[in-house]
Amino acid sequence: MGHSERKHALLSASSAHRWLACTPSAKLEDQFPDTESEAAAEGTLAHELAEMKVRNYFFTKEFGKRKLNNAVRKLSENKLWKDEMQGYTDEYLDYIRNTALSLKSAPSVRIEQRVYFKEYTLAGPNDEIEGSGIADCILLYGDTVHVIDFKYGKGVPVSAEENPQLMLYALGAYQAYRMLYPINKVRLTIVQPRLDSISEWECPIDALLKFGEHVKDRAALAVNGEGDYIPGKEICRFCRASAQCRARAEENVRLAFFTNKLPPLISNEEVGRYLEKGEDVAKWLENLKEYALKECLNGNDVPGWKAVEGRSARDWTDMDTAFETLIKGGIAPEEMLWEKKPLTLSQVEKMVGKKDFQEAVGKFVTKKPGKPALARDSDKRPAITNKVTAAEAFQTNN
Repeated sequence: MGHSERKHALLSASSAHRWLACTPSAKLEDQFPDTESEAAAEGTLAHELAEMKVRNYFFTKEFGKRKLNNAVRKLSENKLWKDEMQGYTDEYLDYIRNTALSLKSAPSVRIEQRVYFKEYTLAGPNDEIEGSGIADCILLYGDTVHVIDFKYGKGVPVSAEENPQLMLYALGAYQAYRMLYPINKVRLTIVQPRLDSISEWECPIDALLKFGEHVKDRAALAVNGEGDYIPGKEICRFCRASAQCRARAEENVRLAFFTNKLPPLISNEEVGRYLEKGEDVAKWLENLKEYALKECLNGNDVPGWKAVEGRSARDWTDMDTAFETLIKGGIAPEEMLWEKKPLTLSQVEKMVGKKDFQEAVGKFVTKKPGKPALARDSDKRPAITNKVTAAEAFQTNN
C-alpha cells in the first residue's frame, strides 16, 4: 500500500502529542476529512523514496538495483518531485547504514512496519481505527529496540527526547518482539535532513512501560471523546478541528483581549509570559480566515465577510515573441531585457549535491552569523548574550 493510501488510526502515534494532552480532540477532529497539504504530499513522496533506498540496502535480493531504479523513475514523474530529495533521503539512509555497520552483528530490520499498541489504548477489534501507527524503520539488536523516524519537514527541528510518537512505536515494537528479543533498552532517533538535524534519545524499558501506563489513562478518555480541551500552539497546529474548535476560540479571545490588570509598564517576566500565552493567537486568526474563505467560496454565508478577488499579477503569454518585438524596436537585449547573475549558494548546492558540493568547493564557503531572532528557551541554539549588542549583531550582516 502506498504511503498516501494509508489510513490513520483514531489514536494514531503521529497525533499522540495532541490526544495525550487534549483527550477529546481525537473524536472531535474525526468529524473532519483527513486532507493532505502540498507540503505533506511532498513529504509523503520523500518518504516513499527513503523507504525504497533502505529496502534496497537491507533486502537487495528482493528489491535490487533494477527495481529501485524503476521505482525511483516512476516517483520522479510526480509533479512534486525535486532532485534534492535524492540527497536528503541519502542522509537518512546513511544514518541507518552507519548505525547498522557499527553493531557487532547485523540487526533485525523492519521497514515501514505497522505496529499496534492496543494494550495501552484499549483498542477494539478494528486495529485500523485505534491504537496503531507505521514506524519508518525499526532495528532490533542485542537488548535494544531502535526506532528511527524520517521527517522531511523544515519548519522546526523535532526532538526525539520523550517523543510520544516514537515512544508509541517503541511500545508497539516491544509488544510484537518481546518474546523473540530480550529488550531492555529503547533508542529513539529523528532524522530531519533538511534542517541538518539528527536527534537521539535513550531510555530503559521500565521508563517506556511507565509511559505506557500514562497512555492507558489518557486513551481511556480520548477514545470516548472525554476529558478537558487543552488548546495550545503545538497541540492545535495540525488538528483538523482547530479552525472551528470552540475551546481554542475562547482561549485565544481571552488571550488577545482580556487581562486582569493594566500596569503602566510591564516587566521582562510579564513580556515573556505574554509572548508565551499569545503565540497561538495569530495562528488561530490565520486558521479562522482560511476556514471563512473556504466557506464563502463554497457559497455559505459568513456574516460580515465575503470572498473577493485578490491582487492580480501580470505574466507574459509569449515572452519570446514579446522580446523579439522589443529588440526589433531598438531595445538592446544585453542591457535591458536580460539580467545575468550567479545562482545562490543554496541553488548551486542543490544542483551539484551536498556531498559533491562540499568536496569540490566547500573550502570557498563561509557561514555568516544570522540576525538575532527571538526563540523559546527550549531552542537548542546558544543564546546571544549582552557581550554583543543588538546593533553590533545586525551590523555583521550589512
